[in-house]
Amino acid sequence: MSIALSINNLEKTYATGTKALKGVSFDVQAGELFALLGANGAGKTTLIGILTGLVQKTGGSATVFGIDLDKEPEKVRSMIGVVPQEFNFSIFEKVLDIVVDAAGYYGIPRSEATPRAEQILKDLGLFEKRNAISRTLSGGMKRRLLIARALVHQPKLLLLDEPSAGVDVELRREMWEFVTKLNASGTTIILTTHYLEEAERLCKNVVLIKEGVVAEQGNIQELMAKTGAQTLEDFYLHVNKRV
Repeated sequence: MSIALSINNLEKTYATGTKALKGVSFDVQAGELFALLGANGAGKTTLIGILTGLVQKTGGSATVFGIDLDKEPEKVRSMIGVVPQEFNFSIFEKVLDIVVDAAGYYGIPRSEATPRAEQILKDLGLFEKRNAISRTLSGGMKRRLLIARALVHQPKLLLLDEPSAGVDVELRREMWEFVTKLNASGTTIILTTHYLEEAERLCKNVVLIKEGVVAEQGNIQELMAKTGAQTLEDFYLHVNKRV
């Protein structure tokens, strides 16, 4: 199996002197639905920022499907779709326009982007809202719009940063069904979430970052068995309490 993402000794020190990442290393296999976990401030968002070009690393390396982030950053970014924690689209634009315009950033012509966007909106249950102004959407619909925007350029690697935050139980279940189907179709997915029961149910492998370093990584069931934890949440709490 090929490697979708390879992180090697990744470091980030901010101008304030804060060391957000202190030599993080791990691999994600192509086709995985992979969990990236850690408390707030552990370094997860910094890591995602480095991969997407929003944060400049201070050490180490990263490759996406064998493409070096330093040598071909634009090519790497074209292979990545990101669903951020925050709603960062214009609240005054129409739903369809937000998705189609995102495709334009990757050089996809509108004639191709529009039917592609419409299909994604159908898949996510947003098609009937395609001409609605985004500010009129519910919180759950806005989350799904973020996913639609991230998928319109057909990325090989999807980064989901707390995608179900603020979503009710029914919509969360529908969202995960969609994500599972997307993964089954071949898209590699990295999930960060505070809903640890979801990570346990959806993912096989995990990296747990604590204070900028990898505290644990490996097969979720094997890691739980190693400590006698009955759930991933129990294991997570055990690692974060460990000195």
